Amino acid sequence: MILNQKNKLVGSKSVLDTVVIGAGFAGLYQLYKLRQLGLQTIVFEAGGDVGGTWYWNRYPGARCDVESMGYSYSFSEELEQEWVWTERYTSQPEILKYARHVADRFDLKKDIRFNTRVLKVTFEENNRRWLVTTSKNETFRARFVIMALGCLSTPHSPSIPGLETFEGNCYHTGFWPHKKVDFTGENVGVIGTGSSAIQAIPLIAEQAKHLTIFQRTANFSIPAWNKPLAKEIQQQWKDNYRKLRVEAQQSSSGVINMDSDQNAADLTSSQQQKELERRWKYGGLIMWNAFADTMKNRDSNDVVSAFVHKKIREVVKDPATADLLCPRNYPLGSKRLCVDTNYYETFNKPNVTLADIKSDPIKEITATGIETSEGLFKLDSIVLATGFDAM
Repeated sequence: MILNQKNKLVGSKSVLDTVVIGAGFAGLYQLYKLRQLGLQTIVFEAGGDVGGTWYWNRYPGARCDVESMGYSYSFSEELEQEWVWTERYTSQPEILKYARHVADRFDLKKDIRFNTRVLKVTFEENNRRWLVTTSKNETFRARFVIMALGCLSTPHSPSIPGLETFEGNCYHTGFWPHKKVDFTGENVGVIGTGSSAIQAIPLIAEQAKHLTIFQRTANFSIPAWNKPLAKEIQQQWKDNYRKLRVEAQQSSSGVINMDSDQNAADLTSSQQQKELERRWKYGGLIMWNAFADTMKNRDSNDVVSAFVHKKIREVVKDPATADLLCPRNYPLGSKRLCVDTNYYETFNKPNVTLADIKSDPIKEITATGIETSEGLFKLDSIVLATGFDAM
């Protein structure tokens, strides 16, 4: 039975089966599935296109930290076979292109209202419907409301005194301009060393006259060793997608990540180092599960952490800078690992400075830069790589 057969217009209020908020990867899939169920659905999207986080996050170096062949929809075998990824880890523009392709291929955009925010959702007890009010001054009633917002949709701006007084350019990685930003010849400051900053910093450093990175807490980052995706690798995936999808679903993190069945204590030090070296050379997120007990045994975790510290010190030439870049006081994997391209190498550049704001916090932002107790860092542009209000 088609469930939307009684839907109709009541005054100015449209009556629907389902309202979906967000046209990112989750929202697009929800719309596809709800149509299959015969449910009349509208998706509201604040942005001007599909893509969600990949529509908003356009900062230099933005790319996925999950390998491309696994970062894709599994609901359509035809889609799996026809789409061709170009890199092992796909860049933001290509992921956005993929999302647009999916929306067009399955004719999803006709049921998406772009540039429209949902301002209010109220449950009406009398008729057991949700009343949805949008920024276009429209109201809709629906049996179901699905929040497909993800946790990376509200950029977090730091509460630093004077931020609004800065007279240069100020950008947030989660709300990047659609036009290209050129830092050539500028003194640039990046606040933060999380996943967005770790991707953006190497490319900003290539342009900037001088780049100052303001770090409070160091993060663990593993090289991506990104490269063009060979045709034979793609074909192996396409020939075995059903098996690989099941393997990913049964893994500890939802992606194929080489889970280990050996505890660190059951291996010799030499065997531990050999396994860690193998995973480092492979690259990506697989370091956190190098041993079966990495996330359950602090001694095991310390072995992996010490290995990453050693790698950082091998790359970063200045010992003091390397020491600041070594994460401490929390276990590896307790925060999501970062995946990078030339992040640690960037700190060897003569135009790059690391400022430790844990020991010397930012006092304020002035019209001309960022001030700590050690003095004023004069800047032309500030990049806020301060993440999202994920909770």
